Amino acid sequence: MKHYFKYGSMFVVVVALIFSCNQKTTNKQDSETIISGKTTILVDESLLPIVEDQVSVFENQYEAKIKLIPESEKQLVMDFSKNKSKIAILSRELNSKEVAVFKQKKIVPRTTAFAIDALALIKNKKTNDTLIDLDVIIKFIKGDKSVIKGLVFDNPNSSSVRYLCEMAKVNSLPDNGMYSFNTNEEVIKYVSENEGMIGIVGINWLFQPSTVSKKYIEKVNILSVKSSDTDGFVYPSQENIATRKYPLARVLYIINCQGYEGLGMGFASFIAGEIGQRIVLTSGLAPMREPSHNIRIKN
Repeated sequence: MKHYFKYGSMFVVVVALIFSCNQKTTNKQDSETIISGKTTILVDESLLPIVEDQVSVFENQYEAKIKLIPESEKQLVMDFSKNKSKIAILSRELNSKEVAVFKQKKIVPRTTAFAIDALALIKNKKTNDTLIDLDVIIKFIKGDKSVIKGLVFDNPNSSSVRYLCEMAKVNSLPDNGMYSFNTNEEVIKYVSENEGMIGIVGINWLFQPSTVSKKYIEKVNILSVKSSDTDGFVYPSQENIATRKYPLARVLYIINCQGYEGLGMGFASFIAGEIGQRIVLTSGLAPMREPSHNIRIKN
């Protein structure tokens, strides 16, 4: 009996040790469900307004608290791979190398498309220009001579820079004629104060401006863009973005690498669902699917 008691006591101790070790990893999961708890989401800075709207409604409906960390795309992907957060919102999907990093951790990224956004080209109203040929922009990025005075980006590591460099098939921007700041808001301000400059910003910053940027937006024109694939110049309206007629449209994704049923899963379902898609629609962007309409007929 003494031997059984001895071994039984040892078993209890071992189980207790295993439980205490596992408790550190499960506490986070236990305190977080798909509609409650706290989490952090990394957000491409150019997409911040639409994500802030989604989070505001989500938090009002559920007992959840979501902290948003806006960053440039390049910094975001680096922090995402280092587990600064396990949820990210980008204007592209992860590439094969990035996915491989998570697969090594035995995590399969869950990617959900939830909206169609666009890059907008803006110019000071004093120039009276409202049209731009995308080919002119591409040639300028390649370093060719152009009538363009300068391009203004939010950040050299931003999704805007990556998007246009891919379009121009170059690895980096030329040294001359390129200006960069930290945020889309700063780009709008700079263009509103400097004639001849063309700014590149996320369209949501123009459709849903902050109190600070409203006065600057009044001093800029949103340009209609022509490309080899379009029939004439196309304005970045909600309809033209939805149909991809506007040449600088892009899909937005939420990528969840939590590996358990937490707020990442719940928030992704929310923004891709009925309410989330209505928020996208009212923001001026294009939802991935058209929200339902209830029609009441009265005699």
